[in-house]
Amino acid sequence: MKYKIESITNTIISGDTVEELKKIPSQSVDLIFADPPYFMQTDGALIRAEGTKFSGVEDSWDKFDSYKAYDTFCEQWLSECKRILKDDGSIWVIGAFQNIYRIGYIMQNLGFWILNDVVWAKNNPVPNFKGTRFTNANETLLWCSKDKNARYTFNYKTMKQLNGGKQMRSVWNLGICIGNERLKDENGQKIHSTQKPEQLLAYVILSSSKPGQIVLDPFMGTGTTAAVAKHTLRQYIGIEREQQYIRAAEQRLESVTPDHNNDLYLNIPDKKQPRVGVDKLIASGYLQTDELLYDKAGKNAVRLTANGHVSLGDKTLSIHKMSALILGKINHNGWTYWHVKRQGQLVSIDDLRQDFRKALEP
Repeated sequence: MKYKIESITNTIISGDTVEELKKIPSQSVDLIFADPPYFMQTDGALIRAEGTKFSGVEDSWDKFDSYKAYDTFCEQWLSECKRILKDDGSIWVIGAFQNIYRIGYIMQNLGFWILNDVVWAKNNPVPNFKGTRFTNANETLLWCSKDKNARYTFNYKTMKQLNGGKQMRSVWNLGICIGNERLKDENGQKIHSTQKPEQLLAYVILSSSKPGQIVLDPFMGTGTTAAVAKHTLRQYIGIEREQQYIRAAEQRLESVTPDHNNDLYLNIPDKKQPRVGVDKLIASGYLQTDELLYDKAGKNAVRLTANGHVSLGDKTLSIHKMSALILGKINHNGWTYWHVKRQGQLVSIDDLRQDFRKALEP
């Protein structure tokens, strides 16, 4: 029996992920984040330097009989994800050295196109207690479109703003999940051994989806993907077989409130703005003909003409060509260069342009 997408949106499905994925309609979700079992193959106890035991990944869901069994499992769920994903959607899969190369190979064989391999560099990794090799301080995320020619969402400006105005790189320095964010049971024990930090999921979701779109997590765990999706105004679908995780996730989601006041969650920086020229600002009274424009230091004054150009001496040019001429450059953005005086203060004409755009909003 196939699900209707509206009946499972904003829910966590209880069951085996491969079988449940088969029930989801084709081309019905916009983004997939998958944190599958890593098949870590850890044997014996992990002992800290001072002699105490460290609880690693000992869960039954991480156990497979062989590499072949693991590969078959991954090919099954990835094939279903490819079917479910919309043509303009994308998928993220996270893994570590134990599994990510096998998963990447399978994904390429299935026709996925790798857009980036993003390194999660952990600020606070778990130490290598035995001192027999380097501390494992990173995990890898593969970000893929359905095929080489597929269109996909990438909110470049949103991520740039999240990164302090600089291009977001493919190395993310984030801490592991600790403190109040780590879900624990009544005995103070962590509920899920590999809970991911919310900031990691925020980067994934904000970079590659739009508000209102559906984010699918086929290995939901304790609901980090759903919690971040809900908070950032996306919809979610989760699949999880462990009842303890589902209970924790549902309880967690009850306390999550969508934030409608954050421009980044609305992807405002990446929304196509209406084209506004200097002539429109003049016609609307934001600028005046014959008004003087200045650089940010209040120098290099030019006079604004009726057609939206600026004049200096015997030259009349666009705001861009005039700023480029003054700076000795081939091209330059005049919007960020020129300022006007308002109440004794210099105001960027780009700020006036943004005010004009806001006035156009309903």
